[in-house]
Amino acid sequence: MTVITVDRTALEAKVKDMYTAVAENPHGDFHFEMGRAMAERLGYSPADLDSVPQDAIDSFAGVGYFFHLAALKPGESVVDLGSGSGMDTFVAALKVGPIGSVVGIDMTDAQLAKAGRLARSEGFSHVTYRKGYIENTGLEAGTFDCIISNGVINLAPDKGRVFAEAARLLRSGGRLAVADIVTDTSLPDTVVCNADLWAACIGGAAQRDDYRVAIERAGLRVESVEDNPHYEFISNRAKRATAKYGVKSVSVLAYKP
Repeated sequence: MTVITVDRTALEAKVKDMYTAVAENPHGDFHFEMGRAMAERLGYSPADLDSVPQDAIDSFAGVGYFFHLAALKPGESVVDLGSGSGMDTFVAALKVGPIGSVVGIDMTDAQLAKAGRLARSEGFSHVTYRKGYIENTGLEAGTFDCIISNGVINLAPDKGRVFAEAARLLRSGGRLAVADIVTDTSLPDTVVCNADLWAACIGGAAQRDDYRVAIERAGLRVESVEDNPHYEFISNRAKRATAKYGVKSVSVLAYKP
């Protein structure tokens, strides 16, 4: 996959600004929908959502559902790449139980602070958070059963490095289960060089086939790819890009041999 030449400093600043706002003001105006109604529409069960902190759900900005693909089991160890305010880490914690463990990786201080506060106050002692980049987590290689991520890998300029990091972290037989934004056709430079559209989960979206190839080049075997038709952008600018370039959400399951 080609490494996009977006201004990375500007992109990181835009992403941090946007997702600080997501953490601190989840009912503000964004290109994307957030919260419980959207989560249920994507496939999250009401029972799971009733069992995780409401404040994390309010700031949930994922793009799809993948827990049916991840099939987490009690005692497993999980990493969430781009964990945000923690909703997916908390749902994962329900699945793996107190003998399992979940690590959330995020680069935005406000998201980490919110997720950490909620984990402590709600008794999720087997969930921890670490500041870092999803392509360079600093975690120990070959020690995790499952890597999850929701609507975040599209934000990375070098997706190949992200998938290589996921492969590095997984044990043999471990799996990658993600939801992300892809496109039917490649985006033009006017879109991919726009840091605002990257931060809105549009400008960095890879062409669907290229996304799969990047996973496979990292040494993972793609098992399934599912469309998430219930996800949609809400701003007019985002809707225009969706219609023109086939921007859509997919959920992907891949295994490490």
